Amino acid sequence: MRVIFFGTPEFAVPSLEALVAEHEIVLVVAQPDKRAGRGMKLQQPAVAVRAGEFGFELAQPAKVRDPEFLRLVESLSADIAVVVAYGKILPKQLLVMPRHGFMNVHGSILPKYRGAAPIQRAIEAGETTTGVTIMRVDEELDHGPILAIETIEIGPDERAASVARGLAALGGELLAGVLREIGSGAVTEVPQDHPRATYAPKVEKREGLVTFSESPMNIYNRFRAFDPWPGIFFETEGETIRILDMDLAEVSAPPRTVIDLGDGVILDGLRLVTLQRPGKPKASAAVVARALGWRIGAPIP
Repeated sequence: MRVIFFGTPEFAVPSLEALVAEHEIVLVVAQPDKRAGRGMKLQQPAVAVRAGEFGFELAQPAKVRDPEFLRLVESLSADIAVVVAYGKILPKQLLVMPRHGFMNVHGSILPKYRGAAPIQRAIEAGETTTGVTIMRVDEELDHGPILAIETIEIGPDERAASVARGLAALGGELLAGVLREIGSGAVTEVPQDHPRATYAPKVEKREGLVTFSESPMNIYNRFRAFDPWPGIFFETEGETIRILDMDLAEVSAPPRTVIDLGDGVILDGLRLVTLQRPGKPKASAAVVARALGWRIGAPIP
């Protein structure tokens, strides 16, 4: 089939790669390059880089409603379009252009965790299972009928980046199978159970702040969910300290109270392993704690 692929981050790359052997990729669409890094240099998104390596035609429109871009898509007479973490809502006039419409690879078991951050929100909520859904795109957010679902387990210490890699690979495999079924006319579409839908909003940087008044498990789940961005951090004596590595500890104490400064900093149900002060390199949590004057049996200032 003639396929148009919409995607932007690394999560979408395995889906693009999965289609190359069996289909003709007539256009790849990614979001525009953005400035990033210390030098704030323009950087291509991962899908745009991979499209260039394959030699595919690439479009990076600032607006998907741009008349010139819409004319380009229509002129390609695509059989189907695939969208994976593209990052923009697609208008109806675009959705009806390919002969078989648009299919989406979504990183959750729909209708649970519709929205921008399904992987992070599932881990934050303490889910032990997640998955990939292939769905038909309609005008509402992650609302269309389901063509296939595959589930995987989330390890108790697994972080978002690892879960995302597993789901990305699984999504590519599942997508390839669905497109074969569509090509042969054997695909089945099942409407979502909309009353059971939950929403997974975009993660904001401020959500990384912890006060240690939450339960240890909630903090640990947020640490796993928000790795690598925005990470988690806490404030003490005017400094924002980033927690780069931590795990659970089978101890209890009043919130913010230091129990041990040996192999890590032990607090209520948590062991801080690696910390980073503003403008300084990462260091052992115990080294940072002693530099800040923390004492066993006393609360973090």
